[in-house]
Amino acid sequence: MVVGLLALFYLYAGTLKVIRNRDQRRPMMAWVDRVPPPAVRALGTVEILGAIGLVLPPLTGIAPSLARAAAIGFVLLQTGAITVHLTGEDRRIALNLGLLATAVVVIWLSTTL
Repeated sequence: MVVGLLALFYLYAGTLKVIRNRDQRRPMMAWVDRVPPPAVRALGTVEILGAIGLVLPPLTGIAPSLARAAAIGFVLLQTGAITVHLTGEDRRIALNLGLLATAVVVIWLSTTL
């Protein structure tokens, strides 16, 4: 359940980063003016691929350890996101901390189950 919700969030957020332009992203993502558009699209692509990596390997039974790798990638991604928020004018990191904690739980669950 936790994995599915995390994957759903990243699939949504990544899709927004890939398909929307800077002006459309700005209300939800105050940091987009400090990051080049190709980098934002690349981040969106990474989020989409990571969401797929969280769900598809365990469902198919093919390389299930990739789900743990995707969750580790999301921990790294959120660490970077928190840094970007704290170095800019946007200091709202509650969502990032929640996503970071959720990814840590997914990693923990993947090692205990």
